Amino acid sequence: MDDGPALSPDLQAVVEGRSLDPFAVLGRHRTPDGEVIRVMLPGAFSVSATARDEPAVQTTLHPVRQTGLFIGPSPGAGPYLLRIDWGGPIQETEDTYAFGPLLGELDIYLLAEGKHRELADCLGAHAVTIDGVKGVRFAVWAPNARRVSVVGDFNTWDGRRHPMRLRHGAGVWEIFVPRLAPGALYKYELLGPDGSLLPQRADPVAWRAEPPPATGSIVDDPAPFRWSDDPWLAARAKRQAPDAPMSIYEVHAGSWLRDGDGRSLGWSELADKLVDYVARMGFTHVEFLPVMLHPFGGSWGYQPLGQFAPNAVLGTPEEFALLIDRCHNAGIGVLLDWVPAHFPTDAHGLARFDGTPLYEHADPREGYQRDWNTFIYNLGRNEVRGFLIGSALHWLRRFHADGLRVDAVAAMLYRDYSRQEGEWVPNMYGGRENLEAVGFLQELRRAVDANCPGAILVAEESTAWPGVTRSPDDGGLGFHYKWNMGWMHDTLDYIGHEPVHRRYHHHSMTFGMIYAYSERFILPLSHDEVVYGKHSIFGRMPGDRWQRFANLRAYLGFMWTHPGKKLLFMGGEFGQEGEWNHDAQPEWHLLDDPQHRGVQRLVRDLNRLYAGEPALFEQDYDPAGFRWVISDDREQSVYAYLRMPAGNGPPLLSISNFTPVPRDGYRLGVPEAGRWRALLNTDASRYGGSDYTNGHDAMAEAASWHEQPASLTLNLPPLATVILRLDGP
Repeated sequence: MDDGPALSPDLQAVVEGRSLDPFAVLGRHRTPDGEVIRVMLPGAFSVSATARDEPAVQTTLHPVRQTGLFIGPSPGAGPYLLRIDWGGPIQETEDTYAFGPLLGELDIYLLAEGKHRELADCLGAHAVTIDGVKGVRFAVWAPNARRVSVVGDFNTWDGRRHPMRLRHGAGVWEIFVPRLAPGALYKYELLGPDGSLLPQRADPVAWRAEPPPATGSIVDDPAPFRWSDDPWLAARAKRQAPDAPMSIYEVHAGSWLRDGDGRSLGWSELADKLVDYVARMGFTHVEFLPVMLHPFGGSWGYQPLGQFAPNAVLGTPEEFALLIDRCHNAGIGVLLDWVPAHFPTDAHGLARFDGTPLYEHADPREGYQRDWNTFIYNLGRNEVRGFLIGSALHWLRRFHADGLRVDAVAAMLYRDYSRQEGEWVPNMYGGRENLEAVGFLQELRRAVDANCPGAILVAEESTAWPGVTRSPDDGGLGFHYKWNMGWMHDTLDYIGHEPVHRRYHHHSMTFGMIYAYSERFILPLSHDEVVYGKHSIFGRMPGDRWQRFANLRAYLGFMWTHPGKKLLFMGGEFGQEGEWNHDAQPEWHLLDDPQHRGVQRLVRDLNRLYAGEPALFEQDYDPAGFRWVISDDREQSVYAYLRMPAGNGPPLLSISNFTPVPRDGYRLGVPEAGRWRALLNTDASRYGGSDYTNGHDAMAEAASWHEQPASLTLNLPPLATVILRLDGP
């Protein structure tokens, strides 16, 4: 053992794991005594170096006391290999510190500017080949750290083994670990600005991770997934356009279906079962509650830490890609909920990542959300905007997702969201608007348009913020669609009243048309409406058992004929009775009941009718596509309206009677005389109804009524919606 002179300060810093520039010390360096190699390998018994091209040329690296540092002469000027004796088989590998800078100068510049649109391929862990050597390149943003090391099962989680190089221009640390392969488990070990050791961090840009409660990141396999969805991608812009039908089935993947042991189905099993079900039900899209890695299942995914990794509890990234590929081949689009508003405070995550408020605001009045005990992203920082936009593009490009539903947009837009006076910081003009969030959302839209043609952005936004679905070039936020929370609240409130009282709330069903064209709306009956004591949608229905089912069917008929795209949370399609429980599954056993099967059949038929009748979708966002026939019959709680196609196709007439009283001989105005064919009646026996009118066609005569040139007379069934189409004279 060498008991020579004291170590230089640079070497002592390496030994103590606090070197600011380990590449200036470790590896091969010229000294007054010639070229020497220094390696830091705590736990090694012996180390030698051999010339890669001349294996017979070998030198011994001598241990320096019991520090783990080995120093010796270089075996030549060319490439060399290290031979390390760990007390077992000899490890032969290239020296990590023989490799130069990894990221290009353009990468560094774009990362600092927040403009790197391939951030997922730049940061994180990637299996690459450098100078003919296979290994893994790591890169992580931590500008205020004193030292960052990659640690894992490949170096006994010892932060002295692989301290990283700092690229000062972007505050990014990088390293290449030769001969490391996909599947390796790793984290980052950081010293904060004051030199204190921080809790080990998961990789913010990891493509794969351990299932919770474990918190490690995993080097993902770089082999690309074999996609077979080119026809879908080529047509999806048209399929998701404002004049296309969109009926969305919202799913919490972990609780959609469980096996006999109560285990959630994995991604590959969902590819077999869920895709077939969604296709048979006629939905055009499936929307998943956040699939991004989240540490607490009870958050349903809305507190994600792994913004680039799918939930490992359900399988691998490749299996998740398989699910989306299967959806596309079945003609089903895939939307993912995505959360750029906030993140949880877990110690292994983003919170004070490098010992400072990095991803979050420093001031808790801006950076802490009490409602959810989360930190708020600092969208005024280039690197944070770039990180989030990189995440969005990752899901759209790597996994071929067709769109992102952005969660909690209202919380992003208002600085005083859920805060009292004095608990928030005004913007530069003294207002409550979060200008940085506005700029971020506009930048997000431009990035999606430039990099992912045909993909869409959907806002969950519950306020009257103007221009949510207006183009950024016109001052809007840039979303393609917005959830119509007002319509949802108003109509659910109405349908929850006893029919005898509905006359006093008649406007709740008509008010939505006053602002229907202010945005491009989706009508949502989402997961948020079937939890926390709100009851299920069926559970809100008043009356006896027959009336409750009839109410639900009539309401769904009204929704499917109303302007706006449709969204229904799982279980709602068959009238689930209890609230959603993320630890269970929908009450599939209810389908043994003919009434529940009837609701399911109705939703399937509504989807097919909706997709097949241009009048129901072509002019969703054009006033020419809708015309009230009856909006003021509050005494009888009847509503009727026309839906018009964009071309010369036939109009549809939708009539809803929201009382249990039949309305015989009810006269309605229509635009043309002739036969009006009954397309659907929610009171039909096939849906569990009374078959009061049996869905008869009607003949309209040239007698004006309701300011229309013709009129027809119907016997309206109780608590039902009837849909008719003009079929000619």
